[in-house]
Amino acid sequence: MKKSLLIATVTVLMISGTSHAQFGGVVYDPTNFHNALLRYYQLRMQLAQLQQTYRQILAQYNLAVQMAKNLQNMPARYQATFSQWRSLTTVPNVYQNTGGWVNGVNSGALPVVMGGYQQAIQALSRYSPQQIASMNPDELQRATANYASVELADGANTSAMATIGNIRANAPVIQSQIGNLQADSFSGDPSLNSEVGVLNKINAANMLILRSLQDSNNLRLAALEQQVIESKRQRDAEAALINTDIDQRANMVNQVKQFTSGLGSTLQSYRLP
Repeated sequence: MKKSLLIATVTVLMISGTSHAQFGGVVYDPTNFHNALLRYYQLRMQLAQLQQTYRQILAQYNLAVQMAKNLQNMPARYQATFSQWRSLTTVPNVYQNTGGWVNGVNSGALPVVMGGYQQAIQALSRYSPQQIASMNPDELQRATANYASVELADGANTSAMATIGNIRANAPVIQSQIGNLQADSFSGDPSLNSEVGVLNKINAANMLILRSLQDSNNLRLAALEQQVIESKRQRDAEAALINTDIDQRANMVNQVKQFTSGLGSTLQSYRLP
């Protein structure tokens, strides 16, 4: 291309003083020749640009082909077997009082949970009105606080049982969905490995993770409720000890004085027979 441009430039300089010339009967027009050279130069530039574009497209195509290749023998390399959910069983259930509990924590049905729980625990009696009336304020407060601790423990226990039952009852469906996701992820079917297909599998995996985290949070909440109730029970016991100490310090001195003063006069007036 440089050689052609040099020849064209020399030719233009040689004939620049004339508007036209004749060679063998052919009319030479410098303007047309100059435009033809310019057009030739533009075509050469367009060709270079097309060649560069072709190389870029070819590189992108080769990269796309490389990225579209699947790993060979995916199931044998990565597929694994995990533990299965097991239902709770109680054998031999000698006194026939654990069946409802077992059905509740396996199904998550709240009525079954409530019935099974009441069947398996020791019944909580109530104070009679006469017993309540006979208590002083401190005794009444202590008795009702202890009663509340047991009732709260019952509520937390049945809620935890229902949560466990729901998770256990839904486990087979979730495991089936995880199995489907695993099979699709390891499949070599092009329709399952398209860009949209891969994004769909990622979304499905994220949803399963969110559901699993939700179940984990529910279990942590149930455990936290148990800890809060146990903390209340311990707090009530410590408060009772403190109140007893305060009562003793407030009343024991006078009671001891009355006892010792009477005992002293009795000893002073005592005479051997």
